[in-house]
Amino acid sequence: MANGKWDLSFLYDSFEDPRLEKDVERIAALSLQGRDIATQEGSDEDKLLKMLAMGEELNNLIGSTFGYVSLRLSTDCTNADGLRYMDKLSNLMVDVRLTSSAWARYVGSVENLDQLIAGNDTLTTFAFVLKEYQDQAKHSLPADMEGKMLRMSLDGADAFSKLRDRLMGSHTVELGGETLPLPAVRGMAYDSDAKVRKDAYEAELKSYAKVETPMAFCLASIKGQACTLCEAKGYDDLLSQTLHESRMDKTILDAMFTAIEEALPDFRRYLKAKAQLLGHKNGLPFYDLFAPVGDVQLRYTVEEAHDLLTETFAKVHPAIGEFIHHAMTHDWIDMYPAEGKEGGAFCAGYHQQKQSRILTNFVGSFSDVSTLAHELGHGWHNRCLEQKPVLLTDTPMPLAETASIFNETLLNQTVRASADDATKFAILENSLMEATQTVVDIYSRFIFESSVVEARKTHIPSADELKQLMLDAQDKTYGDGLDKEFRHPYMWACKGHYYSPNLHFYNFPYAFGLLFGLGVYVQFRKEGASFIPKYDQLLASCGSDTIKNVAASVGIDVTSVDYWRSALSVVRGEIDEFVELCGKM
Repeated sequence: MANGKWDLSFLYDSFEDPRLEKDVERIAALSLQGRDIATQEGSDEDKLLKMLAMGEELNNLIGSTFGYVSLRLSTDCTNADGLRYMDKLSNLMVDVRLTSSAWARYVGSVENLDQLIAGNDTLTTFAFVLKEYQDQAKHSLPADMEGKMLRMSLDGADAFSKLRDRLMGSHTVELGGETLPLPAVRGMAYDSDAKVRKDAYEAELKSYAKVETPMAFCLASIKGQACTLCEAKGYDDLLSQTLHESRMDKTILDAMFTAIEEALPDFRRYLKAKAQLLGHKNGLPFYDLFAPVGDVQLRYTVEEAHDLLTETFAKVHPAIGEFIHHAMTHDWIDMYPAEGKEGGAFCAGYHQQKQSRILTNFVGSFSDVSTLAHELGHGWHNRCLEQKPVLLTDTPMPLAETASIFNETLLNQTVRASADDATKFAILENSLMEATQTVVDIYSRFIFESSVVEARKTHIPSADELKQLMLDAQDKTYGDGLDKEFRHPYMWACKGHYYSPNLHFYNFPYAFGLLFGLGVYVQFRKEGASFIPKYDQLLASCGSDTIKNVAASVGIDVTSVDYWRSALSVVRGEIDEFVELCGKM
């Protein structure tokens, strides 16, 4: 195995590498050169070709520079050079966004666009990009207004978002005579001691009182600006804008949520069964959602994880097995926890260099192995996208989890197939715990955010109102699976997804991603090996068509409730097995 540290020299040697500063300067130059594309000399065909070439170069430069700086900061969060470059690049992105909007307005003004596309092979290749620009033009702010709005946002929603990050980044909790950082206390939800879990939960809720008022203003201000901009851009509402930007329509979302609502009683069966195991009679208290149950603690070394993953995937898709082996033996992964390193895990792809980099915090649990499978799935998705030009690789978030969920599911099903009951139980609990968060809790967050946006039309919701809206949302989704005396009214404060200035309803894509990935897995089980080439092609097409058309390319109709029911049947089967094993225990 490699040494557990990633190699970033494929991008730059260091922050002192002159290529880094040169590439940053090139981004600034290109964003200015491309701004006045409409008034430059040449035919529309020549201008469109020039615009696309500049777009390809800009995307690759941004990927390399932002990628390097982000990767360095992810393992050394206080690096002064990294923070300086991040500020510089963030300011540059205002210019890049203005250039992108100028391109959209220009493409929208080309009257014979379809004819030009049909008559030029390069334009035909990028037809989807050009048609998206044409569509974006309908929702673009006037050029003289957009720059002012973007810069005003730096003192508006962007500032409130940074304030939220500052408040939560420095938020502490008083527990057991100690002052602890919030992540440490929230992490106690996984502790094996019931008293530790409950005490941490109660201390966490109590701590929010000191920040609930500024947090409420941050949330209301960000959503208020979003609604104003949404109206200025000509969208019906904020959800319509989000769906449009995600390349999906409401019929798809409605079909998915219909199936989810039908499945909520099954998730409640799981929660009640777990509650009974832990000695609770009125459903599962929130502080025990992540409580460990069962006696088996599966442990793996990195070498054992490598062998398990390569063998599992080589049997189904040899190319993925080879890909995993290469990634794990060629310094693509920063593997272990370290001081100054961010928590969690992610995968970042670099199209021009045809490589990915993965961050995990591996300590040897089965969950860690599953996380590796998940992130390596993203890496395989990046590999499949390499067959497309970089402008055709911008995957909407709902499709971005397809390969990662497929990988997780295949690993889960494979290991369970030959495991004893105690091991099966441990794996099922881990899987269902995560599925409940991704389906039930995410649905509660969607209901909550919808309520906040509606309330914001008439007033600024207070902290007390936000707490009640959250409790109402949890009641609608968790129902009697959750003990009503022990819910979490402050989930709006501790989840950063609500506070993004540019991403709203940053919740349903997670449920979509899980269930779409499960549905693709169901399709694979039906068709067997013949499905694999179609699977790779599906992944390759995620950035170059609508969600509906990408799914249809492998025979999936995402507008059908039955499709989502088939995906949820995988989870229902796990719940049935979990409840049966609970009976044995």
